[in-house]
Amino acid sequence: MLKKLGDCKAAEVYPVDLPPSFDAFKRRLEGKRLDAGDYKRLVGDIVAGLYDEAQIAAFLVSQLHHRLSDEELGYLIRAMVDTGEIVSFGEPVYDEHSIGGVPGNSKVALIVVPIVASKGLLIPKTSSRAITSPAGTADTMEVLARVTFSAEEIHDMALRARGLIVWGGALNLAPADDVFVRVERRIGVDPPTQMVASILAKKLAMSVSRLVIDIPVGRGAKVENEKDAAMLASMFLSQASRLGVTMRVALTFGNEPIGLSVGPALEAREALETLMKGDGPLGLVEKACSLAGLVLELGGVAPRGRGYSLACEILRSGMAYKKFREIIEVQEGDPDVKPEDIRLAPKRFTLEARRDGIVSSIDNVAISLAAKAAGAPDDKTAGIKLHVKTGYRVKKGDPLLTIYASSDARLHEAVRIIEEYNAVVVEGVIVKLFP
Repeated sequence: MLKKLGDCKAAEVYPVDLPPSFDAFKRRLEGKRLDAGDYKRLVGDIVAGLYDEAQIAAFLVSQLHHRLSDEELGYLIRAMVDTGEIVSFGEPVYDEHSIGGVPGNSKVALIVVPIVASKGLLIPKTSSRAITSPAGTADTMEVLARVTFSAEEIHDMALRARGLIVWGGALNLAPADDVFVRVERRIGVDPPTQMVASILAKKLAMSVSRLVIDIPVGRGAKVENEKDAAMLASMFLSQASRLGVTMRVALTFGNEPIGLSVGPALEAREALETLMKGDGPLGLVEKACSLAGLVLELGGVAPRGRGYSLACEILRSGMAYKKFREIIEVQEGDPDVKPEDIRLAPKRFTLEARRDGIVSSIDNVAISLAAKAAGAPDDKTAGIKLHVKTGYRVKKGDPLLTIYASSDARLHEAVRIIEEYNAVVVEGVIVKLFP
């Protein structure tokens, strides 16, 4: 506040009255339903700074105990959009968005966006920074290029490159979402209804009308079973129909990390390698091409059911890498950057297999916690590189994963978590003998 006052030498401070929407706020905490006007006033007061972080946290947590109705969720989304700017492009806008929750997932968009943009579809992707994970898409892209721009800059850049990967938090798009995300990060929660509201509000503010939603499902993911995933998918589709958005929702494999890297710099390296080679870790390529293929189908570029094969062809041909270079350049990065140019943290520890056998599981939670303990995403050079995936056969002494950190203390804590959680389980080939 003092910085905003500038050269002011003195100021009189008075207690602030309760916000005009406080009655609606109390009713929401009690689980009572609010109408469109209630949400408009409540969101407006939150954006105006009339609620503190404790009150906003209470609003978020209330959604875990008293789920918003479909009507209320629609009111919340509209209120979030209406309190900020809207970027219009004058043509159909496409996007792909993952709810996240699986380590290594942030790099997928770095492959999807150039695949889609290379076919001429407009995909100006606004991404978030990490909320509960070791890297958000914006964190990872920032390793390669600038991600903070004004709405006017994004408009012009997107029309030039046809694709962007930028941070939405620097824009005045659905500004209430930036407030909510900041508090969610502090308290470590991401209520499903608020997640849907956050994602769709940002997309509507970017005039997205055709959208693919990715819901990873698996142990340690935000959604651990297909029943809950189907309920979340239904929530997205219901709101999409209300808001005039054409949407497809994909439930994807989320039992283990995506690809072989976790953390901004490591993931940026892996995405860049995959684009340059036109190939990469099977799980990463499968996921990126599947999601990109769905967007291509929404755009009429590929017939339904043929998008995946077209996306793979675009990746293999080098068209996606060529487009990614354009995107990096328009975002003021170095289009000639090579994977080996990306710096990694200097302190390292490699976990080795203690026995011969087969990798039976890799714990998402342990990998996420350890990567964050190592310093990710705030320290972009920190993270974890996997040397194995589930089903790999290993021998005693083979490397399973390597942790990267910038200090011995962070490295020690990350190692402790990996070992305490038994993050990578290696089972013997023979489980039991008879007699």
